[in-house]
Amino acid sequence: MAAPHDEPFEIELCRSGEVLTVPADRTALSVLFEARQGLDSDCLRGECGACVQTLLSGTPDHRDTVLSPRARAAGRRFIPCVSRAYGGRLVLDL
Repeated sequence: MAAPHDEPFEIELCRSGEVLTVPADRTALSVLFEARQGLDSDCLRGECGACVQTLLSGTPDHRDTVLSPRARAAGRRFIPCVSRAYGGRLVLDL
C-alpha cells in the first residue's frame, strides 16, 4: 500500500524513449519488470543495491539505505525497488 505522500510519476527509458507510469501503490522496479527490462534485483528493500540504475535526469526521492549522502547529492543513481520521484519524470539510462 502506498504511503500518504506517494504520488504517481513517470520513468522514461532513454534508449527506447518508452515512458512508463509508476502508480502510487507500486514500485518503480515492479513497473520496470513488467516492461521486461531484465533488471537485477535481490533484497527488494533498498538495502543491497543490486537494482541500482543510472539516473540521467529528474529528482529522486531516495528511500534506500545503500546510497551515501554524497551519491544522493550527485543525483546519478536511483534504487527502483524502494525509491520514488518528487513529481514529474525520471529519465533512466535503460
